[in-house]
Order: sequence, then C-alpha cells, then structure tokens
Amino acid sequence: MDKFKQLKSFVAAATLGSLSAAARAEGVAPAMLGRRINALEERLGIKLLLRTTRRLTLTAEGNDFLEEAQRILRDLNDAETRIAQGSVNPSGHLRISAPAGFGRRHVAPLLPDFVTTYPDVTIALDLSDRLVDLIEEGYDCAIRIGELDDSQIVGLRIADNKRVIVAAPSYLGQHGRPNTPADLAKHNCLSFGHQGNQSRGWLLTEDGQVKAIRVKGNLACSDGSILHKWALAGYGLAWRSLWEVREDIATGRLVSVLDEYAAPANGIFAMLPERKHLPLRVRLFVDMLRAHYAAPSYWETH
Repeated sequence: MDKFKQLKSFVAAATLGSLSAAARAEGVAPAMLGRRINALEERLGIKLLLRTTRRLTLTAEGNDFLEEAQRILRDLNDAETRIAQGSVNPSGHLRISAPAGFGRRHVAPLLPDFVTTYPDVTIALDLSDRLVDLIEEGYDCAIRIGELDDSQIVGLRIADNKRVIVAAPSYLGQHGRPNTPADLAKHNCLSFGHQGNQSRGWLLTEDGQVKAIRVKGNLACSDGSILHKWALAGYGLAWRSLWEVREDIATGRLVSVLDEYAAPANGIFAMLPERKHLPLRVRLFVDMLRAHYAAPSYWETH
C-alpha cells in the first residue's frame, strides 16, 4: 500500500475527526480509509488513533506524528508545484555541447538573448570537437554535424549543412584546379584527422551516386578552424561547411571547386538523451535554434 496514501488518510482522519468525513474528502470508502490507517499503525508499531463510534482521538504518539506527516505532505506538494511550474516557466541549468567553430559562431551568440528571455535558466556551453557522451557526462543537448551513429540518443535535425571543397587562389595558381573527383589524388588535401566524417573520405556525387573519395595530404587537424586557416594560407584543398567559408568565397579569399559534384547537404542535429519528458528549458532551446536556422537570411549574414 502506498505510504503517501496512508499518510494522507491519517492526516485527513486526524484533522476532520471522523473516518466517514475523511473518506469523503479522500474520495474512497470508509473501509478503505480504515485499512490504510491500520496498515500505517502496523508498519510503525504504534497506535495513532483511538476510535469510538462517535469520534476519533489522537494518541500522544499520534499527535506528534501528525505534525511530521503534515510537514512531509506539505513538502511533497511544494516539490510537485515547483516541478509543475517549471513546465510552464522554464528554469534550471542547461548544459550544452557544440563543435568549437560552429558553437562560437552559431550557438554562443544566441545564448545571452535566451537567458534574458528566460531569467530563471542558466547555461554552460562546452565548445569542443570531441563527441561527448550526453548521458554519462550529464549534457542536456549536444549539437552535431554530419552523419549520426549513436543509437542510444535522439537526434533532431535542426538545419541542413552544405559542404564545399575550397582552396586559396594562390594554391590553385600553383597546383591547378581539380576538374573531377579523381583529380583530388593529385592534390594536397587538408584532412580533419581521424575522428571526423572526413576519415571516411570526402563525399561527392558521381554518376548520380554519392561516393566517399579517399584523399591524402601532408596536414591534418582535429580543429576545423585550423584547417580553415591553412586553406586561406594556400596549403591545400579543404572540405568545409559552407557557413564557415561563405564570406571567404564571396570576397575571393577562397575559391570553391568541384561544385557540380557536390553531395546533398548533410544535417545539423540537436542530440538529446531522450525525446519524452524533456525539461521545458531544453525544448525551448532547441526551438530557438530551429527558428534561427530555418531563416535563409540567417545563413547569409552569419
């Protein structure tokens, strides 16, 4: 029998002074309410109520226990109220992980307005290109770009991510421009190291099929911003997200190549430990990202 039901029945009977009145207040039969109180007394090994045909009287132990039972029920009610209010008014701490470059440019700038709008929410943003373990490390949300391979968590696609192959004009002037995916074998390709999608090859479309083109080069790094800088310096070709190099292409600092072979956009995902029972602060955070990223003008100006 539920301990809290026993407590509620005891408190109702003690304060109303009647089993029948308490039963009406609890919405149960008097016999059921009596069984709950009997079970409570048996579990405690103490007589709490003295019952006559006309009224109930608290024992000394029952009087002491009544104060404790009322406090416990009051604390439970307060806790439920706070949690319920949290589903209407977001509150609490939000831990977010995002890739370093993308997070600096497309997550961090949005957070001050978020906490201004929801002042009872605090946020800690971890910028790292490593794949964090949401459950083990206690993250509420992780932003990831590319293919998903973690079946233990939920991925919500919040934007498309188009990739392009770029190089500095100085590099192309010295080494020539690749005209087909096969030409990449003749070029120095700046790789994302062994942890990202590029370890499986650069994805390009040939003959209507997406293929992973193996590349090689003398420089690799697990920090995308470094690859970006190396490409600007003319050290080789780089396969980068369009959001990262759009401005460089527009100003001529970088030139995109093999555009006609570009693969379909992959995704930008909000990874969550679970889909059900998400705290409101998490749902609102993901909705905010979706709203910003869904606007074409956002990617043209950021």
